[in-house]
Amino acid sequence: MDRLDSMQVFIAVAETGSLSAAGRKLGIPLPTISRKISELESYIKTSLLNRSTRKMALTDAGKIYLAACKQILNAVDEAETQAAGEYSAPKGQLIITAPIVFGRLHVLPVTVDFLKAYPDVDVKLVLGDRLLDLLEEHIDLAIRIGELPDSSLIATRVGTIRQLVCASPDYLAIHGTPKNPHELFKHECITLPVLAMADVWTFRTSRGKESIPVHSRLVVNTAEAAIDAAIAGVGLVNALSYQVEAAIKSGALVIVLQKFEFAPMPVSLMFTGQRILPLKLRAFLDFAAPRLRARLEK
Repeated sequence: MDRLDSMQVFIAVAETGSLSAAGRKLGIPLPTISRKISELESYIKTSLLNRSTRKMALTDAGKIYLAACKQILNAVDEAETQAAGEYSAPKGQLIITAPIVFGRLHVLPVTVDFLKAYPDVDVKLVLGDRLLDLLEEHIDLAIRIGELPDSSLIATRVGTIRQLVCASPDYLAIHGTPKNPHELFKHECITLPVLAMADVWTFRTSRGKESIPVHSRLVVNTAEAAIDAAIAGVGLVNALSYQVEAAIKSGALVIVLQKFEFAPMPVSLMFTGQRILPLKLRAFLDFAAPRLRARLEK
């Protein structure tokens, strides 16, 4: 039995949820997939999967073994990559994750220029507002917004962003401009649950951090939709500064309640503390960090 090959099959089964789906993903016949899983369970003398006619789930032992398999295969990949010369020249695939809007506006343009400068490096850019585990997802670099928890990850700060409340000039002309957060009860708001609770916004007041109830006239699940609605005059929107930068510069949105903002939030590049940093990652850090700092200082 090729244990590494069987581990790869087991990971595919766990991630796809079925033997047949794993077979399609790997291009391996279903009987071969089933045999490799059975051989692996016989070898380690425990069941890894609970099988039924309707679904397949990991056993407790399977969950532990899955995490171990990923770590082992990641270490093998790293050793093979090192032997192939990735640590002598920037080459190979770099996996980067970033928030959706920030990634599109800032990370993607920098990445495009990086690809031109480093033709032997490929980039997989994963944009999403859910925080991904760098080790579990085999991610080389993450762009994170906000204060960072203590962890084994290494962080390089590239700038800060603000959380703003904005509205269109037309909305403010009709409804008036709130002078303090407590006046928000009189206003219509557009809320984005990803950024804040749908019915509560938080401000820095004389009482400290204060949560203020708001009337969610419109709830959306993307920042772009919330900002478009605010420009259309639906109501006030609570957004991050880079998300509304263009609308503010054009005059389509106006900042309100500015003196009640919290301190700006850091933007950081995060990566795992590897003993030897791959040159592809070092090259991107050296290339992207000053460019992102320049973009965020504008």
